[in-house]
Amino acid sequence: MWIADNWKDYEVLDCSQGEKLERWGKYTLVRPDPQVIWNTPRRHTGWKKKNAHYHRSKKGGGEWEFFDLPKQWQIHYKDLTFNLQPFSFKHTGLFPEQAANWDWFSELIYNKKKRNPNKEIKVLNLFAYTGGATVSAAKAGAAVTHVDASKGMVTWAKENAVSSGLKDAPIRWIVDDCVKFVEREIRRGNTYDGIIMDPPSYGRGPKGEIWKIEEKIFPFIELCTKILSPNPLFYLVNSYTTGLQPAVLSYMMGSTIVPKFGGEVQAEEIGLPVTNSGLVLPCGASGRWQNI
Repeated sequence: MWIADNWKDYEVLDCSQGEKLERWGKYTLVRPDPQVIWNTPRRHTGWKKKNAHYHRSKKGGGEWEFFDLPKQWQIHYKDLTFNLQPFSFKHTGLFPEQAANWDWFSELIYNKKKRNPNKEIKVLNLFAYTGGATVSAAKAGAAVTHVDASKGMVTWAKENAVSSGLKDAPIRWIVDDCVKFVEREIRRGNTYDGIIMDPPSYGRGPKGEIWKIEEKIFPFIELCTKILSPNPLFYLVNSYTTGLQPAVLSYMMGSTIVPKFGGEVQAEEIGLPVTNSGLVLPCGASGRWQNI
């Protein structure tokens, strides 16, 4: 398992009875988590001193209950700054477990740039959300193309870039359906040295395009190999869908990317350490390909 254990401003304090107790900077939140199926004693004092609690509804969705939480606040990861706020369906605008992947590809970019400072390293971030991976790659020295179907998420990502001192970094901000964007890039002949994708289990594009990950992910990974540069650096696929286990990600990447470019694929669960128990909370899976 790849564990995001380099945080100072975030931690999972405890988890029990379908919920996790988290510290986001100065604030403590309680949010539901479907992985937390155990019923252990809630001894941590944070359960009673939370700043906000997201209650899931039996009818689907849910709502926040606020005690003492600002509308927006910031946390830091190394030299990056992220703007947070509670919004619908329990999210805060950041997936902290992804820091394990940020560290991985940032090191690849940094080392490549160090060996050849004049070489532009082009990275494509698809389903890019609020830009955690975008600002990480840009801070490491890459020129990033950030693509998401939601205009609001792209605006939020821009704010994270500014907060992280990357206002003038070479980042292209694109509001578009990811599949259609990649198809156009193939026609244009554009290529990338690294691809990051964090596809939703289900979603709609800006014009109502339906995305179902079980049907779309394999052909999309295959499609994206057509915009990799002749000597690419890395390819990352994330999954929060139960059926897409690490071995499935490994098989898909091993049968699409490796035959064209060689290299190696690794896939693992990703997780966050839990302070109270010393155990690790699983948070999805990631498949990584890198050139060797």
